Amino acid sequence: MDNPALTLGLAMGLGMLSQVIARKIYLPGIVVLLAGGVIFGPDGLNWIRPASMGSALQIIVAFAVAVILFEGGMNLRISRIKREQAAIRGLITIGALITLIGGTLSTLLFLGWDFRTSILFGTLIIVTGPTVISPLLKRVRIHHGVSTVLEAEGILLDAIGAIVAVVALEIAISPSGLSLVKGLFHIISRLAVGAVLGIVGGGLLTLLFRIRKLVPEGLENVFILSWVFALFQLANAASPESGIAAVTVAGMTIGNSNTYIQRELLEFKEQLTVLMIGMLFILLAADVRIADIQMLGLKGILTVLFLMVVIRPLSVFSATIHSDLDTRHKLLLSWIAPRGIVAAAVASLFAFELNQHGYDGTQLRALVFLLITMTVISAGLTGGWVSSLLDLRRKSESGWIILGAHEVARLLARLLKQGGNEVICIDEDPNACRLAENEGIKVFYGNALEDRTLQRAEPDIRKGIIALSGNEEVNFIFSQRAKHLGKEMIILTGIKQKDEGITSKMVSDSGGRIPFGRPVDIDLWSTWIRKGYTKYSSYEMDENLDFKLSDPTMIGLILPIVSGRLGSLIPVDDHLNIKKGDFVTFLINTQKEDEADVWLKSHGFNPGNVSGPGLALYSQLHS
Repeated sequence: MDNPALTLGLAMGLGMLSQVIARKIYLPGIVVLLAGGVIFGPDGLNWIRPASMGSALQIIVAFAVAVILFEGGMNLRISRIKREQAAIRGLITIGALITLIGGTLSTLLFLGWDFRTSILFGTLIIVTGPTVISPLLKRVRIHHGVSTVLEAEGILLDAIGAIVAVVALEIAISPSGLSLVKGLFHIISRLAVGAVLGIVGGGLLTLLFRIRKLVPEGLENVFILSWVFALFQLANAASPESGIAAVTVAGMTIGNSNTYIQRELLEFKEQLTVLMIGMLFILLAADVRIADIQMLGLKGILTVLFLMVVIRPLSVFSATIHSDLDTRHKLLLSWIAPRGIVAAAVASLFAFELNQHGYDGTQLRALVFLLITMTVISAGLTGGWVSSLLDLRRKSESGWIILGAHEVARLLARLLKQGGNEVICIDEDPNACRLAENEGIKVFYGNALEDRTLQRAEPDIRKGIIALSGNEEVNFIFSQRAKHLGKEMIILTGIKQKDEGITSKMVSDSGGRIPFGRPVDIDLWSTWIRKGYTKYSSYEMDENLDFKLSDPTMIGLILPIVSGRLGSLIPVDDHLNIKKGDFVTFLINTQKEDEADVWLKSHGFNPGNVSGPGLALYSQLHS
């Protein structure tokens, strides 16, 4: 017996269960979700019956997609896009056009479809899947440059591609025969309306949260959710299907504003997105008949393979000609292009609308789901192997996690990055996070004492952590949690006094080290940097003098930040023994610059005369 409420409830429960199972057995979540939808759908146990929901299914799908794309937009940083803008711009324009043409030609050649259905399929497969790509990237740990391009391509093309596809559908089913020129106008106008309303809606929401106590505590999450739903439908009312672009742009506006909405909101959004993705894939997979996919036969598989091994590489290499990506990056981008929830949702819409107008849309939807399944499985199961083969997989011990994004932490992060280290900062201060991002530093906003925040920084593959918040108790707790979450790593715990509060002995007994070689007033040095009272410079140790980092005479004059030896760069700590030929980069108090110079020279440091293995690193730091 048809029961829409039971169908929806089972889809939610099974969606979450499928994702739990997927994580336990290290499979892409979408693979288990698709399998769950088929097993419990009409072709299996027949417990989940999407047809019983009628038109409500499309409404639920639309709202869920809105939440997913809003959350994706919030996580898309303009600063990251700018660094790979040439590749991203090419992929969402030239790459999308080649994919559209390739999708159209492949179905004409292999399946013998009519031109109307073929071009509709071509518009459908423009989109990639950010909801599939993001978890995949976390699992296989691909090089950051490639991951940025993949995430941005997926999020931006979801908004653009969905509108293109819907306009193409309108052209296909229009009795008056909507012209191509009018169709192009509809695409541009809907994107423009969506972008404007997204900026306005996101800006207003940001403004509301800047005014303290305007939104009562505890209501932030549901307020945002209702705002997203309202914006989505208002945009659709103003211009059909522009809601997708509106919520995506609104998410980007909020995510890139100077005011970060509470971390609870971000966590809520991520969790809600997981729920929505699970439910949608179960419902949409259950709505596809195995018989329809079987009817595609070998020709359907050949079509998908042609798109994967010919069209995708062609679109990537053509779109990235003027980018900084090398051949290895392009090959990896060519291989990893899974389709996701937006393609599935729009395909289901197409099937419904085409059937309503007397056309057969079942084969179209079946081919889209076949493409989703094959691209997800290939990317999920082989993405890590391919990235390793191309030497684009991030290695274990690949850099440092820094607690703090204040001025001293950002300087340390920049210097370590220039030395070839990957660095991630964690901070609760939105302004500090913004400044870090503007300086090209990867930063996570949130409470570092929450395991979930720390795990996002992947401590299990890091070389070490450096706790540099202004609160030494927080530094100590963070260090211990990082130690337990990750494998054996270097732990640097910042303290203010040697024998008060968190003492140097407590740090030593816990297996930690003290950054900068001694207790430091981080807030004071950050203030000096902010006021322009400092500079940094590198000095080579040219004499084997008795130099100790704990020397109290250097307090207030200089702060040793990083040291270079044999072509590698490491943060300075109290375990470091500076030898002849090493160079150290110091932060110098310019208010006492003459005293600092005298001190450095008297302790064996020769300014600006770095040679030997350290020369290359010195050049990087001072380029």
